Amino acid sequence: MAYINTGRRGLLGAPTYKQLKDATVPALLEVLENSRLPFSFWKSENRLTLNEVGSEILLRSLGDADRLRGMNLAWFGVDELSYAKQASWNQLEARLRDPKAELRCGFGVWTPRGHNWVWKKFVEGEGRGYGLVKARPFENRHVLDAVPDYYERLKQSYDERAYRQEVLGEYLAADSGLVYFAFSRALNLKRAELNPDFPLLWSFDFNVDPMCAVLAQKVDNELYVVREVVLQRSGTAEMCRTVMAAYGTHKAGIVVYGDASGRNRKTAGDSDYAIIRRELGERFRMKVPRANPPVRDRVSLMNSLMKNAAGEARMFLDVSCGELIADFEQVQYREGTSTIDKDADGKRTHLSDALGYLVWQEFGERETAGERGERLI
Repeated sequence: MAYINTGRRGLLGAPTYKQLKDATVPALLEVLENSRLPFSFWKSENRLTLNEVGSEILLRSLGDADRLRGMNLAWFGVDELSYAKQASWNQLEARLRDPKAELRCGFGVWTPRGHNWVWKKFVEGEGRGYGLVKARPFENRHVLDAVPDYYERLKQSYDERAYRQEVLGEYLAADSGLVYFAFSRALNLKRAELNPDFPLLWSFDFNVDPMCAVLAQKVDNELYVVREVVLQRSGTAEMCRTVMAAYGTHKAGIVVYGDASGRNRKTAGDSDYAIIRRELGERFRMKVPRANPPVRDRVSLMNSLMKNAAGEARMFLDVSCGELIADFEQVQYREGTSTIDKDADGKRTHLSDALGYLVWQEFGERETAGERGERLI
């Protein structure tokens, strides 16, 4: 579009500034350099010029639609469109008004993310001024030439539905129904006894009624939930004393996980983690992030451990964990949304949340698959 519209201005955007800086702009510069297309880049202004034709490309975050007002564009493109706001897309459409443009056009690239506004505009609304090009995953020769089993590897990292959406690019009704759809009693229930040679992983969901925790162990990259603890009308200090009375002498040590908001000081006194430090002294390690992961990512990781796209399970619950089992079998999304319904039953979501914080720290927060410059194995 920049070469067709000689000497005119276009815009390349991403949903957030971080995505623009970390992914979109580096990819653009790499393509230009590999293609030996001469350009000038003003990093402080997020602006680039193609020297052969004098066309300008503005590089912008789309987080604030109002900041896109006032400009005339010959073309625009949006990276990761399904994560952008519709208001930003609408604003960009209104900017396609350069009278000297040879061909005015807007485009976006994305991975399916439920039946959101992007689906309604480009899939449901195709043919009304909007077109859709579907790229088949296995025709990506650039990845497959370097890593022939790339898509097979991804099956180990995703649950079946996430694999179909994120890897195969299918639109699924993934924003309704059961949250932990991958759970199966036949596959994920197993007698899980405490192994004295591995650390005890203890994760909290800070609540007063009920106060909940799960106790688990990670063995050979598999997770075994050995016990759940549910205390009515209780608090963090009582939970600590209850668990330590039973497991305080565990020789392989104790690691504490939980909700990142537990770092916040309470109106009535110390934060939850300050209470844990006071109650446990030096008998534990803590693995708590500064901020909780996105719920969608945490849930997807939990489902992939219960059963990934290759049909393998790496998370097992002792049959005594009745409330956690109930969470996995009953917790639902609010109808038509990707928000977990926490109001349907006050007893639900607490234990699965607690386990999710632990799972994210042990199995998440790292790239599970992706193209590399060289083979890893």
